Amino acid sequence: MPVTAIVGAQWGDEGKGKITDLLAQEADVVIRYQGGNNAGHTVVNQHGTFKLHLVPSGIFNPKALCILGPGTVVDLTALTHEMATLEDAGITTASLRVSDRAHLLMPWHVALDRLDERERGRQKLGTTGMGVGPAYADKVARHGIQAYEIRDERRFRARVAHELETKNAILERFGDEPLDAKAVADEVLSAAATLGERIVDTLALVEHALARDAAILLEGQLGAMRDLDWGIYPYVTSSNPLAGGASVGAGIPPRLITRVIGVVKAYSTAVGEGPFPTELHGREADELRERAGEYGATTGRPRRVGWFDAVAPRHAHRLNAFTEIAVTKLDVLDVYERIPFCAQYELDGRRTCDMPPTAALERVRPCYETLAGWLEPITGMHDRAGLPKEARAYLTRIEQTVGAPIGMVGVGPERTATLL
Repeated sequence: MPVTAIVGAQWGDEGKGKITDLLAQEADVVIRYQGGNNAGHTVVNQHGTFKLHLVPSGIFNPKALCILGPGTVVDLTALTHEMATLEDAGITTASLRVSDRAHLLMPWHVALDRLDERERGRQKLGTTGMGVGPAYADKVARHGIQAYEIRDERRFRARVAHELETKNAILERFGDEPLDAKAVADEVLSAAATLGERIVDTLALVEHALARDAAILLEGQLGAMRDLDWGIYPYVTSSNPLAGGASVGAGIPPRLITRVIGVVKAYSTAVGEGPFPTELHGREADELRERAGEYGATTGRPRRVGWFDAVAPRHAHRLNAFTEIAVTKLDVLDVYERIPFCAQYELDGRRTCDMPPTAALERVRPCYETLAGWLEPITGMHDRAGLPKEARAYLTRIEQTVGAPIGMVGVGPERTATLL
């Protein structure tokens, strides 16, 4: 069975949760390999509508082992709250496991994240304020606390007190209230007690799954344009949502990842700051946003919306070598007679299909071609061949400009509204 990585090929919010939920029905293991609760995956299935932030989207398959890998940063309090919400809806979380090497996202990370955004002023990054950036910063600076450390309560409390000496000095310097070491440790230890034996050495679990040829899904967060190294730095996340990051963040040897699915929307969206070449404004943006329900799953903020920008997923394809593309929300475009489509940028008087660095990307002008719309509803279709010829031509243009074949097409939010 293949090891499959699911990667966002735009700015995030492409619909990866739906694709993971669909494929997870036949999976044995689903692993979140990076990120924290700063982004959400919306899943619509027979159980209802769910917004997942930490729990892998495979949780709706009770037979699948769901893992938060060592590449993630985990807010244990947020995780237990999310688990409780699922349990209240009748979804068991018994199959969930957290890597004991995953780094803990602590309350001071949230405080420092919000402080940093506030002090940046007009140069803010547009983070969700969930503390993910500071948690990864501590990890790289070797101040991080790994999940296994909660097993030794005395040592853990000493670590918390030590870290807060520096963190509180920063908070107080900028006029914020300091955090109480005992209260912080109590909160995290309480959440850890709820998780109980779910915090384990996940490498042994993954190794066993590989040995028995299990079907493994690797679920990413955000998208290639928010990658720390290859995205629109500094308006990026603090980890690598690419397939290469999946290998490290899940504990899977690179050569064993044989299927890489790049997920794109039939148009473009973004949350947060930074250049977004095909962005729409005014009434045109409002109409697309409302029709598509484009509001952040984590923050509820209105998403920035725009026409399809082929340069971004082509950039992602060059980095990930997608074996196939999954296109979501094609049905949103049902009402447009003509659909602008960006295949290239104009930069300093020259046309390019390459993704420039951020400062240059801020200067590009999208080069649009106009494709025919289909002006008929496609929700409820069961066969890709039955799509209107204009819709099929739109998909073909995505394949041509991105450079990878389309394997799945979403024509509605439900798991079943996917043409294979």
